[in-house]
Amino acid sequence: MIGQEMARALQAADGVAARNRHARTAGLLYLLVVLIAPYRLIYLPNSLFVEGDAAATLGHIAAHETQFRFGLATDLACGTLQACVVLALFRLLGEVDRWRGIAMLLLGGALVPALYFVNVLNDAAVLLLIHGADALAAFEPGQRTALAALFLRLHGQAIAIAELAWGLWLFPLALLVLRSGFLPRLFGYGLILNGLAYVMQSLAWALLPAWQDTLSSVLGPLQLVEVLFMLWLLVLGARPGFRRHHPTAVKRT
Repeated sequence: MIGQEMARALQAADGVAARNRHARTAGLLYLLVVLIAPYRLIYLPNSLFVEGDAAATLGHIAAHETQFRFGLATDLACGTLQACVVLALFRLLGEVDRWRGIAMLLLGGALVPALYFVNVLNDAAVLLLIHGADALAAFEPGQRTALAALFLRLHGQAIAIAELAWGLWLFPLALLVLRSGFLPRLFGYGLILNGLAYVMQSLAWALLPAWQDTLSSVLGPLQLVEVLFMLWLLVLGARPGFRRHHPTAVKRT
């Protein structure tokens, strides 16, 4: 009996250690996405793009091509890391509910990375137009400038579309967190709100573009839930016994 209890205790300890490894791996990968993603989303537009002046924007890109190409690399890295994040979360939470885990895999581990990879093509097209390859010889310089500005704009529009996927994959993740027993339920509710914020911003882009900036300002703070969740996973991992489970009442006969 004592030997069996010790074996069960060791098995439970191994399970807890593995869960902590998966949680911290997911947290670390999540942190890398959070650190890398703003480069193309925020830094490049603020440093190279000139609002309302396509020629000046393309001039800046041509003069700082390495800087712009680094934006392509960061988008590719974010897509790859996103897939790895969701795989790590699936290893952590997949046993909680298999079907919700699969939904999280499809939305967060497949759809979101695919949108990252496809959107890189818009920036690649900008570089082709700037260099004026032989296939583009039929286009006048002014036409190439206009087309390059269009592809830059399409990159921004694709981000608004991607926000829908960024929000949808958080819903199955939130439900898994709520049912896990080893992660705070507060994060589950917060991730639902975080997902709703992304979805509402994407729908505003499609249906109410005049409200898009206002909604982004109001709903932006909700997107910090992802960051807090990532930090929890990285620092604290999956804590056994974090939530107390009430014992099942004994039925009276």
